[in-house]
Amino acid sequence: MGMTIQDDMFVELTYQVTDRKSGNVLSSVEFPLGYVHGHNDTLAPQVLEDLEGRSVGDVLEVPIDCNQIYGPRDESLVFTDHIENVPEQYREIGTTITMENDKGQPRNFIVTRMDDETLTVDGNNPLCGREVIFTLEVLTVREPTDEELAAGGTVQPDSQIDGVRKVPL
Repeated sequence: MGMTIQDDMFVELTYQVTDRKSGNVLSSVEFPLGYVHGHNDTLAPQVLEDLEGRSVGDVLEVPIDCNQIYGPRDESLVFTDHIENVPEQYREIGTTITMENDKGQPRNFIVTRMDDETLTVDGNNPLCGREVIFTLEVLTVREPTDEELAAGGTVQPDSQIDGVRKVPL
């Protein structure tokens, strides 16, 4: 029998996030995500909990109410301004703009709407207010290397050996 996901195990998986209401895929990983189970919070706690005891080849669907992760949607974080007040480099839907509040704390805002006269940004997490399904496929479960354990996940091969720089493929 193969290894199962538990604390201190290296796990690689792919996932996609689908909106329950519309069925639209909201995000997915292009390359497998590698992490050491129990050593980081890359994935939502509910997802990590549902991965416990799973093994290579398992595919699971985890429904998530994003309000529990990101809180309810806050309309006071949506701003519309005259487009001439917005620098040219931010005039594209999907662009992220980092702003600071009066306490100097940064928050990301995403350009969500734009027309000839106005531009709207939204500081809510894009998953806020949604119910989604995480569909995960477990690709690898094994003992981590010392480097992976220390890093909590995949270690990029960018070291130099004999003067030759290794580059991830």
